[in-house]
Amino acid sequence: MADREDEDLEMAIRMSMHHAPPDPKRSKPRHSSVAVGVVSGTPEESVEAKSRRIKRELMAAAAEKRMAAVATSRSNLLSAGKGGSEIGRREEEERMTSAMRNSPSASKGGGVVGRRKEKEGEGLMSVEEANKLFVIVFGSEVSKEILAQWSNQGIRFSSDPDTSMGLVQHEGGPCGVLAAIQAFVLKHIIFFHDELKDVLAMARNQGMGTTVKSQSLPSNNFSSPAEGVKVSALVRSMGEILFMCGSNERAVIATLSILGSDIQKSDEIPMDEVIAETLSGLSIESALDLQKILRVETYTSQATALKRLQAIIPIFHSRMGALLFLISALLSRGLDLVQTDRDDPSLPLVTAPFGHASQEIVNLLLCGQAVPNVFDGKMDLGEEMFLKGISQHVEVGFLTLLESLNFCKVGQYLKCPKWPIWVVGSESHYTVLFALDTSVQNENELEERESQIRKAFDAQDQSGGGGFISVEGFYQVLRETNIKLPQEKLEHLCSTGFIVWSEFWQVILDLDKSSGGLKDSSGLMGKKVFDLYHFNGIAKSDLTGSHVNVRGEAPLQRPRLTKLSVSVPPRWTPEKFMADAAVSSASSANDSSSKDTEVSKPEPSQHAPLVDCIRTRWPRAVCSWSGDPPSIV
Repeated sequence: MADREDEDLEMAIRMSMHHAPPDPKRSKPRHSSVAVGVVSGTPEESVEAKSRRIKRELMAAAAEKRMAAVATSRSNLLSAGKGGSEIGRREEEERMTSAMRNSPSASKGGGVVGRRKEKEGEGLMSVEEANKLFVIVFGSEVSKEILAQWSNQGIRFSSDPDTSMGLVQHEGGPCGVLAAIQAFVLKHIIFFHDELKDVLAMARNQGMGTTVKSQSLPSNNFSSPAEGVKVSALVRSMGEILFMCGSNERAVIATLSILGSDIQKSDEIPMDEVIAETLSGLSIESALDLQKILRVETYTSQATALKRLQAIIPIFHSRMGALLFLISALLSRGLDLVQTDRDDPSLPLVTAPFGHASQEIVNLLLCGQAVPNVFDGKMDLGEEMFLKGISQHVEVGFLTLLESLNFCKVGQYLKCPKWPIWVVGSESHYTVLFALDTSVQNENELEERESQIRKAFDAQDQSGGGGFISVEGFYQVLRETNIKLPQEKLEHLCSTGFIVWSEFWQVILDLDKSSGGLKDSSGLMGKKVFDLYHFNGIAKSDLTGSHVNVRGEAPLQRPRLTKLSVSVPPRWTPEKFMADAAVSSASSANDSSSKDTEVSKPEPSQHAPLVDCIRTRWPRAVCSWSGDPPSIV
């Protein structure tokens, strides 16, 4: 078979020396200029070079024809098979494997394509599957601009030193995918850095990969981790999301068939450049275009999946990266289940007219289900109709400006995630808010104490909600809550024969904590003071002008990382408490702490739309920052 194909190729080459065929491999943009690809002053192509070029083109066309035939054959088998469909599938996969191995594009050459490895499950998508996927994501009518946005966004870290832990966005639309991945990347960099170091050390000892460099993460600068730490965090994050979408049973990885099964680094050309060159001229304008380039691999072993992701991470760095990862997540969940998750499966996941990621996409990547709502559980509309929300606790959460505008209500599952990291949604963009300390999510100690005392007081209230109790009941409250009042206070409260809650509560506020009250020696009176960080991955001009290049040209286009100082008063303090109260005593517990010294200097309250998002999580929070306001658009 191979000899016959070689003879056909030789004959075709001889015939084509006079009539060269058009390039069958690349799909050029429909509106490309006729001058594209013409280089002025280039000498006429030699006969030998022309022969080599035509042979490569014919070999690529033959490979593409084989893969199309395999896909058609597989589709016919699946549609014709009933009881023996599984056997037919396995036979078809074996034929596909053989075809791929015999394909010129699967042979080792050029430092790009290597010998195919066996996977737990692998195959090309059928035309029917590709059509279904395409319509679910983009709908039956989608503009070329939206398709270009989603096929020109890689999953790449920022080259700016101050934000090198962040994924940079250049195209509008895929920000929902990037922000969700970013949230998990931050989880691993901030809270699992030691594990990343162990993995990197093991990889270095075993000689795995060349991306492992330094593994130290400066304790005072989380934003500039070593390259190996970042890549490891990205791989683990992608694997975690995909297995979550696959109910922790499987992960489907969508990769590019046009690159072959393996990617081997060339000693002369960087791998990213090789992949970029391979993708040059490629455009996605239809489901058929997508079907021609996709290959899907299914894994049930997390270790194997992570190893594979590590090996092909340059593909996700490429301009197809964001789209490939979204497809991977959808296939890991299963297209039928994705449609079942949704309230209206007739709408595309990528919304018109601007091509933004829908809430369903964000929820899929945050909780593993493509539900469209952000409240907890289901909302019963009657007549067996339900609106579906978040069904379980999540690792990283979600906040939205729309809640502050009363358009929706974010439930506790998303609002209080396991780790203090939140994707933040606005009307048109997704960014990330996070903290370096899990204690920011702890409930206010004094508010918990208030709830305990009020519960004991209400249990003794026999007035029908009047807010007062008898002296006998009052003594019971003091015993249950371990409150030790000075004798004069006790006599004053009991002098009328009944105790009113408002008077009792004022005494508790003035009573020291050691006696069971709420008076805080630090002077904070239950106020929480902590730092949050906000990351906007879209590359914009640095408005401060601090990163103007040496030639004095325009400011650098870069993502933004903003540190916010946050103060949250207890819910029972006066509204003016945060604006008027000095916090100079906050550092008294540890004067040597530079952080406490910084906190001791009150900042004026500042406002931006992000503050409204923060207040949906911490009501009445007061925020301040240096420089330009943090942007969520």
